[in-house]
Amino acid sequence: MAARDLYEVLGVPRTASREEIQRAYRKLARAHHPDVNKEPGAEDRFKDIAEAYDVLSDPAKRQRYDAFGPDWRSVPEDVDPDAWSRARPGRRARAGAGARSGGRPDFAYGFGGFGPDVDLSDLFGGNWGPVPGADQEAEITVGVDDAYHGARRTVTLQTPGGPRTIHVTIPPGVTDGQRIRLAGQGGRGDGGRPGDLYLITRIADPRYRVEGRDLYAPLPLTPWEAALGATVAVDTPGGEAKLKIPPGTSTGRRLRLRGRGLPNPRGQAGDLYAEARIMVPPRLTGDERRLFEQLAALSDFDPRRHP
Repeated sequence: MAARDLYEVLGVPRTASREEIQRAYRKLARAHHPDVNKEPGAEDRFKDIAEAYDVLSDPAKRQRYDAFGPDWRSVPEDVDPDAWSRARPGRRARAGAGARSGGRPDFAYGFGGFGPDVDLSDLFGGNWGPVPGADQEAEITVGVDDAYHGARRTVTLQTPGGPRTIHVTIPPGVTDGQRIRLAGQGGRGDGGRPGDLYLITRIADPRYRVEGRDLYAPLPLTPWEAALGATVAVDTPGGEAKLKIPPGTSTGRRLRLRGRGLPNPRGQAGDLYAEARIMVPPRLTGDERRLFEQLAALSDFDPRRHP
């Protein structure tokens, strides 16, 4: 955001009223919201719009932005705008663009530069009407079971006003990266309704790898199950399922359980892929060792020549 003028981001002049800023924000937010606009860069554009609105809709922040330009956050509160602009003439040109072009007077020329007919309260307070709060984002991590069945969670968010605890309903079938909208739980408005909070779900579970609605899980098999074939029980988020192992299964083979992945409220559920991993006994009994020795003597199979 430091490289772009915030007024340009919202497409409004520096003389824009709070109502004009609000209208511009609403129009751009609707057009570039990631839930609506799937084009590359839409989410970054939406964040730029939200940040520009957060600054320009707040009278105090807008006052400092007009005075100090992109550096307004780092300039100490007691710095005189006129002295700051004299020390940094190049930045005065950027911050003062509105005043020289006949637009909004710029604070870089000193607080005395407005003339007797200008009331600061008209510029930064006054009766500009209610302004809604900005939308906000946060991340929430859930396991596969919660993503499959849905859940109720309590989340503590760190906000400028301190920690805030909210209760969240995780809908069944939520996917990694999906946004959950909590109406009215975003930034506080100036006399208007608060913005919305969008929780971005992150699915993390040691038992599964998640790709969209499909789940991938390791499937340990004994050498004889893999060689001879078998029917084994597999744990899935929806409960135990039976899986037929074809004879001659090798490590790495994927066996699909159709529809056993994450559910889809609007369509077909994902699949669960069991990935075969052949395991040998860590310690062999005398009989097991003799049987393996007999197999080694009888078999001419060489996996290094016949993968």
